[in-house]
Amino acid sequence: MIIYGVAILSVSMLTGLVIGDLLGAAIGVHANVGGVGIAMLILILLSNMTTKQFRLGELTASGISFWSAMYIPIVVAMAANQNVYAALTSGTMALLAGTLAVAGSFALIPLMTKLQRGNSGSGSDEAS
Repeated sequence: MIIYGVAILSVSMLTGLVIGDLLGAAIGVHANVGGVGIAMLILILLSNMTTKQFRLGELTASGISFWSAMYIPIVVAMAANQNVYAALTSGTMALLAGTLAVAGSFALIPLMTKLQRGNSGSGSDEAS
């Protein structure tokens, strides 16, 4: 059932947040360090384990897949919101680092597009 997907989502989120808080405390930062990423990794691991080891029913697996798909964009948006707020209140260096990272990502889009076109072109020649 879909409710199992919600349970696995909550367990992975809470576990990730606790581990992120502990990691932050271990390195002397009073913040959650990587909790969202850890939670996503836990969710991916749990959702992959369900098909191999737990043998859940079809409805349960579909619920886990649904909430896995919903979780990533929602949590990433929440984390991005926190990061923007932290950057705006932290000063010029944080804003500069964020701006350079975004500009670098945009600059890599044409290169990645060319690489993708090159890979798809060679794959279609072999298939013919």
